[in-house]
Amino acid sequence: MGTQKPLVIGIAGGSGSGKTSVTKKIHHVFKEHSVVVIEQDFYYKDQSHLKFEERLATNYDHPLAFDTDLLIEDIEKLLIRQAIEKPVYDYALHTRSSETIPIDPKDVIILEGILILEDQRLRNLMDIKLFVDTDADLRIIRRILRDINERGRTIESVIDQYMSVVRPMHNQFIEPTKRYADIIIPEGGHNEVAIDLMVTKIKTILDSGNEL
Repeated sequence: MGTQKPLVIGIAGGSGSGKTSVTKKIHHVFKEHSVVVIEQDFYYKDQSHLKFEERLATNYDHPLAFDTDLLIEDIEKLLIRQAIEKPVYDYALHTRSSETIPIDPKDVIILEGILILEDQRLRNLMDIKLFVDTDADLRIIRRILRDINERGRTIESVIDQYMSVVRPMHNQFIEPTKRYADIIIPEGGHNEVAIDLMVTKIKTILDSGNEL
């Protein structure tokens, strides 16, 4: 391999849907191959020009929070097998970090994030588009557990953020992108059948030289 165009797989879904689990399982199967995961979360806009108080008001679930132009630019570079410097986001300072992560070109690019199917230019770069579709009650339970255990949040603050930002943004921007998916995977990482079908499809494409 190495001469044919890299395969781009988009994996979208709401917060707590299990899209990261799906991404990890697909990545694990192909770990002997040449695979890279690009997380949309790394591409939040630089906010260094804003005061810290203003940065705190950022709505991270809105399409405008992301530097989609830079993400598209980087995917296009990887597609012609150029290395990129993946940005890093500093969540403590609410702006982009000065450090970057060097990423070499790979045969398979997995693009993962809540809103990766929202921009048509980004969709046009994808060979396979997945949407991980999980019931809202499961997604909020996972989010509550994650934010309390990993981020030291209170249950009140997590629920308040969910009701005021996460839920309306999901309904307005994330849920509608399901229509663009080639495959909808219910129940995320627990859906072994869907993941096995996906893995088989990817193997077929890789073996046939990217003929979709």
